[in-house]
Amino acid sequence: MISRLNTVAMLLLSTLSLHAQPTTFTRADTLRGMLTPLRTCYDVKYYELSVKVDTATRSIEGSNTMRFAVVDDFDVMQVDLFENMKIGRIMFEGSELKYERELGAVYIHFPKKLKRKSNHEITMEFSGVPQEAKRPPWEGGFTWAHDKDSNPWIAVTCQGTGASLWWPNKDHQSNEPDSMTISVMVPSNLIDVSNGRLRKKEDLHNGWTRYDWFISYPINNYNVTLNVANFAHFSDIYRSGSDTLTLDYYVIPENLEKARKQFDQVKPMMACFEKYFGSYPFIRDGYKLIEAPHNGMEHQSAVAYGNRYVLGYRGNASSEVGLMFDFIIIHESAHEWWGNSVTSNDIADMWIHESFGAYAEAVYVECQYGYDKAMSYVNGKKTGVLNDCPIIGVYGVHNRGSGDMYNKGQLVLNTLRHVVDNDSLWWDIVKSIAQRFKYSTIDADDIFKFVNQKTGTDYTYFFEQYLKRTQPPRLETALTKKGPSVEVRYRWVADVEDFRMPIKVSAEDGLYIFIHPTTSWQAIRLDKVNPEKFRVAEDQFYVDVNRTIMYVDPARD
Repeated sequence: MISRLNTVAMLLLSTLSLHAQPTTFTRADTLRGMLTPLRTCYDVKYYELSVKVDTATRSIEGSNTMRFAVVDDFDVMQVDLFENMKIGRIMFEGSELKYERELGAVYIHFPKKLKRKSNHEITMEFSGVPQEAKRPPWEGGFTWAHDKDSNPWIAVTCQGTGASLWWPNKDHQSNEPDSMTISVMVPSNLIDVSNGRLRKKEDLHNGWTRYDWFISYPINNYNVTLNVANFAHFSDIYRSGSDTLTLDYYVIPENLEKARKQFDQVKPMMACFEKYFGSYPFIRDGYKLIEAPHNGMEHQSAVAYGNRYVLGYRGNASSEVGLMFDFIIIHESAHEWWGNSVTSNDIADMWIHESFGAYAEAVYVECQYGYDKAMSYVNGKKTGVLNDCPIIGVYGVHNRGSGDMYNKGQLVLNTLRHVVDNDSLWWDIVKSIAQRFKYSTIDADDIFKFVNQKTGTDYTYFFEQYLKRTQPPRLETALTKKGPSVEVRYRWVADVEDFRMPIKVSAEDGLYIFIHPTTSWQAIRLDKVNPEKFRVAEDQFYVDVNRTIMYVDPARD
């Protein structure tokens, strides 16, 4: 069984080498990121996760019951749990199953072949000291902190790292359960807040209290969370069409009044996002904003907030406009649509979450303050672009692309809007993506095909250059003035051979027209214009521009 996986891994790595990828991928990468037959043979339908959090020893223990449908006959399946975490019994139909472990993979052996279209469940017991987050939320794990009164304050973040750092599951973004139950036992002086609706709070009369939460929508593993602290709670409601969305806020008590003021931004944000993206996706489960001992994270219906009740990102922004709102509230809540509802199958397409999530910041600005402010906000992101590697990562090896998926991704979507040059169509595309792929896991190609179909134009060259290559395209322009006439020559320099993006240019203040460059030189002639005033609409299009000007004596032959 393990030798079969080694063969698949070698085939994958040889394929990757053909694309000259700079990264060396390991056995752990393939086990974590590849959809082998040991994973595709079953489809998770439901998790029932129960966990006890020991704040004194910084350890956890519990069980996870996984219900699944058999896709293809099998007698061995792979689930995932980090090596440092222990597995107790794995139970199936009243009997204990045998299993093997390899790195983060757990191979479970069944006493009989499970047949296609049948449904089963297993219960996996686990315990251990979970990995601590070194730099949450970017490097995943548990954060064990304390409030000013020395009460424990605990959170978990695991996007990218994997939910299997703390509980056993099928740790791949492509498979979301239809629903889930989370039961969390904590010391009775503390509160747990997790995803979904609180169904029951039970005092166990032994110094522990259990909180039972139910998630009624599909949820991705990395969104599953617990937040443990001595929280203060307040609530509100938001009218979402004919529905009522509950808004629940959990904060450290000393910050209660700050939170009441800061969280006033939630309702106008909801109105903007519903206008442009459609109704809030998880209305049955409500919306929660939970103060966290880290910067923030988009846990589904339980958004973690750590922006210290200031504007911008921890009080800073790349433009003045960025100090007009609380970055963490807006960005992390945008993920309820982009990442939590519409989810990428593979972490290589994490840009679907982060580029659209970042673009949602500009959408909010435009909704609240107008187009010009939004363009100022978007263009302020240029200084943060590295162009170090492609935004789309390598598929099948748990490899996400460049961190440029945030700043550059926002600029790319803004560019596509202005290429489409039809705002009613553009906003229909954005909302339609959010609605068409609601509660789904998708690939980049699904979005590419959808945009091409909605616009009636093939933008494959655009996506290839901006998302799969490192550098933005460069527009080369050469202006030659001879008497009253100016010849403008132009072409694209791009990695994609047939790159042909239209772009706006101007030879007069405020008057822009489209040109349609290709990778071959073209020319137009203009009369009575000042070549010094020739401009490219770089606030609307994220491109490099190279401009040269030459003056020729009209008397020259």
